[in-house]
Amino acid sequence: MTKHPPHPPQRTAHRLYPLKAALAALAVSLLSGCASVYLVDNQVQSFARWTDTAAPATTPAGVPQAPQTYRFERLPSQGAGPGAAGQDALENLARVALAKVGWTPHDTPTAAQWTVQVSAGTLRLPRAPWDDPWDDHWGGFGFPRHGLAITASGHIIGSPLLMRMDMPYYKREVSLVVRHAASARVVYESRAAHEGRWNSMPGLWGAMLDAALRDFPTPPDGVRQVNIEVAR
Repeated sequence: MTKHPPHPPQRTAHRLYPLKAALAALAVSLLSGCASVYLVDNQVQSFARWTDTAAPATTPAGVPQAPQTYRFERLPSQGAGPGAAGQDALENLARVALAKVGWTPHDTPTAAQWTVQVSAGTLRLPRAPWDDPWDDHWGGFGFPRHGLAITASGHIIGSPLLMRMDMPYYKREVSLVVRHAASARVVYESRAAHEGRWNSMPGLWGAMLDAALRDFPTPPDGVRQVNIEVAR
């Protein structure tokens, strides 16, 4: 009678399953944590001129301390037509950002001491500036530009049937201009610029407005970077 060798013990394999499950759970947890916020990095430049000795006596005498009241003012292009609805949304976000620095809309707009003009713009590019549309290979590793595929066995192959999808890249800017209502003199100006692949969303624009008002009302000179994390 032929004797078959005993089967190797399976304990090691069984012991690995809980470890694999734990590692998988940890990976999911880390990915979830990373996906809970995204960073909006802004290049900000602000200018303040609260006092002016050559200005009329009706101008402000110094840096205003919170709380202050204001009213929004608009350019003709912002007050009518397709741009009006977008301007309403932008001013609502600006109202929230200004409230964080102690400025609130006046109950009687004509009695407000300050006016605030806010604007925003977006330039949509088909791809990021560093993406080369004429490069036949990715990174010099011999991968064809027209597409990559991953087989069931995990191998990476090139396929002419797979089109490479360019990801849009956006350049955005918000601007805040504060004027002394009685004299119409500009006393504060700030701009925040952000570039990236994020789609347009209220949280993104709100973060840019927060960045534009960083260090308000006495900002430092020069361009500075202001990073703000936004919940998804």
